[in-house]
Amino acid sequence: MANLKMDSIRNVVMMGHGKCGKTTLAEAMLINSGTIDRMGKVAEGNTVSDFDLEEIKRQVSIQTSMIPIDWKDMKYNIIDTPGYFDFAGEVKEGLRAADSALIVLSGRSGVSVGTEQVFKYARTKGVPIMFFVNKMDDNRANYMTTLEQMKEKFGKSVTPFVIPIKEGDQFKGYVDVVDMTARRYEGIERIDIPVPEGMEETVAPLRDMIMEAVAETDDALMNKYFNGEEFTFDEIKQAIRKGVKEGSIYPVYCGTGQENVGVMSLLDGIGKYLPNPNEISEIAHDSKTGEPVEVVQDAQDTTSAIIFKTIADPYVGKMSLFRVYSGSVKPDTTLYNPNKDTYEKIGKIYTLLGKKQTETKEVVAGDIGVVTKLDKTKTGDTLCAENKNIILSGIDFPVPVLSMAVYPVAKGDEEKIVSGLTKLTDEDPTFTITNNSETKQTLINGQGEQHIDVLINKLKSKFGVNVKLEEPIVPYRETILGTATVEGKHKKQSGGHGQYGHVKIQFEPGLTEDMIFEENVFGGSVPKNYFPAVEKGLRDSCEHGVLAGYPVVNLKATLLDGSYHPVDSSEMAFKTAASIAYKEGLKQAKPVILEPIGILKVYIPESIMGDIIGDINKRRGQIMGMGESDRPGLNLVEATVPMSEMHKYATDLRSMSQGRGTFSFEFDRYETAPQNIADKIIADAKTE
Repeated sequence: MANLKMDSIRNVVMMGHGKCGKTTLAEAMLINSGTIDRMGKVAEGNTVSDFDLEEIKRQVSIQTSMIPIDWKDMKYNIIDTPGYFDFAGEVKEGLRAADSALIVLSGRSGVSVGTEQVFKYARTKGVPIMFFVNKMDDNRANYMTTLEQMKEKFGKSVTPFVIPIKEGDQFKGYVDVVDMTARRYEGIERIDIPVPEGMEETVAPLRDMIMEAVAETDDALMNKYFNGEEFTFDEIKQAIRKGVKEGSIYPVYCGTGQENVGVMSLLDGIGKYLPNPNEISEIAHDSKTGEPVEVVQDAQDTTSAIIFKTIADPYVGKMSLFRVYSGSVKPDTTLYNPNKDTYEKIGKIYTLLGKKQTETKEVVAGDIGVVTKLDKTKTGDTLCAENKNIILSGIDFPVPVLSMAVYPVAKGDEEKIVSGLTKLTDEDPTFTITNNSETKQTLINGQGEQHIDVLINKLKSKFGVNVKLEEPIVPYRETILGTATVEGKHKKQSGGHGQYGHVKIQFEPGLTEDMIFEENVFGGSVPKNYFPAVEKGLRDSCEHGVLAGYPVVNLKATLLDGSYHPVDSSEMAFKTAASIAYKEGLKQAKPVILEPIGILKVYIPESIMGDIIGDINKRRGQIMGMGESDRPGLNLVEATVPMSEMHKYATDLRSMSQGRGTFSFEFDRYETAPQNIADKIIADAKTE
């Protein structure tokens, strides 16, 4: 759009529970604006926003995509986000670039868990909210029931701006409660009609609700309301804009994206009632002092922008989506990254429509663009003029909750795995890669099974690496509970110099995790120059216990006696002798398996607390406490649980709580494993 001004821009993140119809609604918006001439279908894999191979295969959105449309001399940047919990990071990215939120829900399903979740995201970010009740063409859709659920969950700010017109079970149009007009649809043709007879009783109280909400936005309007005076349409519009911005009004529209009914009114509502960028305050921080700084969203100011999403494209390279807050971004310029204290050369810049890139000469304040091949700048970083000295607020991504060990199908692909996954971390900061030096495993840590499965498939499709997944090895330990004194002798004669080492060592529980070595030798039975070799032999041996081969901790070894040969003794011989003593001594000193124990904190609705506690007990957990938490509507259960019982907890908790529950789990200590558990660990180790 030429000569784009900030007051004609709307940046709207579209959020909702999975399968509520966001992608189809985006297609309807595109066709109404004339951006496309044929609506795509999710089932056919030809929609604008779901263009990734994984999205087409799974028929669900897995990444945030840009849907810019021109509507009545305005530009809407519709940011379409996934609806499944595994991809919450994508929602956070989209929300970071938005000035308002459009929450989509199904008229059949009503308020789902995902609806509640994205509402919390929007409230936390403090952006104005608009609702669209979708799928009203489903004969099981119930608009009034859905409204009641919304008011119960989200409060009295929920304000219906339209009421559906139904003929039998068929959705035929709607009454606009604000301007008291009705629209009926015959196919895609929209016809203005009078408010149908019999609907006045339904519409009247809803219009009164809107007028009351309008009156509450201004004292003068309140006086006018009490005096029984009618508001002008301009007064209503401005008051609604103010109420929406302040969060006292959440407009509710309805329709069906699939049949393209009610979508034009929604688009009109976005332009009339949702704020433009310069109506929303943006607080940054001084890059030197950390003090808060209000950003003036003005195209004439010096440049500041944030990278809110990165796409790892194997052909184009790294694509960085940015939102400009002040000034403008132009090609062939240099901007400063205060997060990394580095400069970035800006090459060509583009706008994105799904996967389609269109080169542009400037992205102005309030608008969104994309630049390729940034070197060190990552998602959440600020780019600004050198003298700007600000860092825009980053993105609070969810931490990984599920880990899987990843192995190459083909030998020699280990480096390709790490390289590919590292590139994918640029695109998706919600997963991490860790190398466990003890278990020799590469771990991929993500948001859930579906998330990790998508990453593995991307690794194959984008970087040509086939991998397999296994559960991570639990880092057990071994120790001893008793005391034993044993001898270890290594004697070998094979012609010429032989090998001779002889030690007597006492083994007992130690006070530190690391082995304690002492010597209490009298009379030179073992020369002092061999003490380090004895200690080295013991320390090397501690890497593998005698029960299941796990590292040994909390061990004290005291060298008491031994003997040597003036010719055949050597450091290697005494090292071997110490190893022999270690193996026999630990067998006699009551060896046990230690299992790692973590502290679990679960945040869940009070209604399912009993189920959660029962599940923790099944996992051999010990409840430490329970009660109210600092998170609204959620109670806290704290417990200690063996790490071996927690591998699939993220999936299980999501199922038990219908996605409402969250948790944290951190390693705390080691404890002696029960005998039945220890027997299984030992048997598994022998099998391996």
